[in-house]
Amino acid sequence: MTTPEFTGLAAPLSALLGKEAKTGAADAAAAPATGTNTAVRTDTATTTAPAPGTGAAPGAGATVVPAAATAGLPGMQPVPSAVPDASAVPGTSALSDTSAVPGMGTVPGMETVPGMSAAPTAPAQIPTADSETTTIPTTPTLTQQFPGAQRGAFSPEMARRDFPILHRLVNGRPLVWLDNGATTQKPRQVIEAVAAFYGSANSNIHRGAHTMARDATALYEAGRAAVADFLGAPSPEEIVFVRGTTEAINLVAETWGRANIGPGDDILVPVLEHHSDIVPWQQLAARTHARVVPVPLLPDGQIDQFAYADLLSSRTRLVAVSHASNVLGTVPPVAEMTALAHRYGAKVLVDGAQAVAHFPVDVQAMDADFYAFSGHKLFAPTGIGALYAKPELLAAMVPWQGGGNMIESVSFDRTTFAPAPHRFEAGTGHISGVVGLLAALDWLSSFDHEAIAKYEADLLAYARQALAMVPGLEVLGDAPDRIAVLAFTLAGHDPTAVAQSLDLEGIAVRSGHHCAQPALAHYGLDSAVRASLALYNTPEEVDQLVSSLLRLQQSP
Repeated sequence: MTTPEFTGLAAPLSALLGKEAKTGAADAAAAPATGTNTAVRTDTATTTAPAPGTGAAPGAGATVVPAAATAGLPGMQPVPSAVPDASAVPGTSALSDTSAVPGMGTVPGMETVPGMSAAPTAPAQIPTADSETTTIPTTPTLTQQFPGAQRGAFSPEMARRDFPILHRLVNGRPLVWLDNGATTQKPRQVIEAVAAFYGSANSNIHRGAHTMARDATALYEAGRAAVADFLGAPSPEEIVFVRGTTEAINLVAETWGRANIGPGDDILVPVLEHHSDIVPWQQLAARTHARVVPVPLLPDGQIDQFAYADLLSSRTRLVAVSHASNVLGTVPPVAEMTALAHRYGAKVLVDGAQAVAHFPVDVQAMDADFYAFSGHKLFAPTGIGALYAKPELLAAMVPWQGGGNMIESVSFDRTTFAPAPHRFEAGTGHISGVVGLLAALDWLSSFDHEAIAKYEADLLAYARQALAMVPGLEVLGDAPDRIAVLAFTLAGHDPTAVAQSLDLEGIAVRSGHHCAQPALAHYGLDSAVRASLALYNTPEEVDQLVSSLLRLQQSP
């Protein structure tokens, strides 16, 4: 019987806690990624030279969990034996192209990951500014020049190589993931951090004197500090961990809302909101005899700011608004809307679920009273999110759930509660989810967030121009300030049928009402197709989408 080696906290977690030097984008660009695995046993990982002009992957210096920890998962097929020295790659089917992906050498079994060669399709034509036509390339190439593709410490190729799932096949075709509005994919750094937590640091938090309890608590609270820094919040004590945006909004409704909203009060909610930012306020209004007042949209999908100003009054207690629409992509002027609401003494809750992955957020600059987001829209695991609230509001809010972790003392005569934010985190939290969120924020911070926003704006403009050449396709909304979300209809085709047809070609989009039925009703619709882009999407993937839609439209 072999005696296992005994090790301490796994290297990915030590790096997140700052117990060893972390490799940022600048450092990673200067040296190839290397590392050893201390989660179970010591292995030496091979390295692969960075692609020209891209540098090593952000966080590439972190050590990883063994391939054995991820092998054998249901639905995971091994890389074909033709690929030298490659073992099972999670989410990867048998592919023919075996080009190496830079920066993946530190992942055991992933030294060579299949490349992303698109199946040849008929080239589509798009108009240029001078009304001439140019050909949309249909075969992706890493050397293709695209506006915004290389800016500072970011390029889509640099991001893509950290996502194992982007290198798998779906229905025999390379995956094109255009359903980022529903959830984003997870980089290997997040996958490794969660696995390393369970492999070397699993413990409950806040209630133990032993080493592993301290390690787990340190990771959990480091995650809180990272969220505060990411949102521009003054203190980690203003961050409450929740399951996601939906739970955060319900928390505010059930605590601050029940104490501050009463008969005759108004809650202003724009028509573009997600159901999660409508239904909790309707439920609150039904109990308190308040009113939910819809703020109308303009034809282009912007919030009608004149109507908004007219609807504000001394009766307005709360304005609930998305920082970016999940179906139209509209980015409202939340800072201006917040300032106007504050003149009437109203509080403002901002739903940041669709915004945080696309552009920098500063809750102090926008002066939001509440700000909520979900980790899974930000390259982190599902089931974890955060609520920011101003400290004076948190201090006045009563707990909405009771149990362990949120108390100071308990007796049958009297119970006292822990200070915020802990009083709102009853029971055992999603500790591994926080670790994954911490890793996601660490990974994202390796890039220039402004460069990401600029790249996505360029990609959106490219996609709009390309989709305009598909006969019968109509994109919903045309707000001047928007994220890369494209909801559309295709004449003669049911949205679900369009999504199913695209899936046969490996392209994942979403169809349906997108939990935003009032926004679709604004356009006289109850369903639409949605392609939502993220930082790892490319012009070549847009080309594949357009080519597939053209074939569908031209089919008998």
